[in-house]
Amino acid sequence: MSIAVVTDSTAYLTPEERARYNIRMIPLSVNLEDGSYEEEVEITTSEFYNKVRNSKQFPKTTQPPVGKFVALFEELAKDYDEVICIHLSSGISGTYQGAVQAGQMVDAITVHTFDSEISCAPQGYYVIKAAEMAEQGASAEEIFSTLEEMKQSNQAFFVVDDLAHLQRGGRLSAAAALVGGLLQVKPILCFENKVIVPAEKIRTKKKALRRVEELLAKDAAQYDRIQATVIHANCEEEGREWMNQLAETYPNVEFDLSYFGPVIGTHLGEGSIGLSWVEKI
Repeated sequence: MSIAVVTDSTAYLTPEERARYNIRMIPLSVNLEDGSYEEEVEITTSEFYNKVRNSKQFPKTTQPPVGKFVALFEELAKDYDEVICIHLSSGISGTYQGAVQAGQMVDAITVHTFDSEISCAPQGYYVIKAAEMAEQGASAEEIFSTLEEMKQSNQAFFVVDDLAHLQRGGRLSAAAALVGGLLQVKPILCFENKVIVPAEKIRTKKKALRRVEELLAKDAAQYDRIQATVIHANCEEEGREWMNQLAETYPNVEFDLSYFGPVIGTHLGEGSIGLSWVEKI
């Protein structure tokens, strides 16, 4: 049985990665003062942050229309028997549910949907693994079993400069944003039960990043091999510097650099930085 792998733009995989593994991508959109743009297709990340910086209007995000999924599934049905769809957390977007709905509308191909319960690079870990396994002839059941196993070690923590972005976008409670703002706290945020929550409250960004590193160190001591990603919101120099520092400290961890694109950047804000990792299996 031939299996196609589909994800959405918030995995922020590079065009080279998508081409290498023949991964199909459905974009989410960001709505700005001058119109709506499909991220990774019609607007680059740097263009987005430049537009937002010069805008008086807070951007909004939109999930893909169900029809886009239906059209893609029907196209894939010509060459594949099954599809594995891996999407950002259903707790912050309706994208996963849209894929489920579209899969029920198409008879020519079997669609399996996987809720990553997260987003960005850690979502991408699942996508790449699924594509590698599909290429090697694994069944959908075998792939899903491996992805569920990966969930046990998949971690992501991020620090934002301004909680107001998350609060305005409805991705964090007003109370949590207010407390953070009043105390000038730099909370470490994470995904818990599919939604974004404060994991710990730290006074400064420097101390918050140090605490995230401590959390990585704990897993680096537990697992033989780890894949990790520093993720930045238009602060590449800061992200690369931190990545290089971490790489020197943890030789058993394979590091790379990624970014918070327009859709996730809308909710986190420019200057945010995070670290994700997963055991390599």
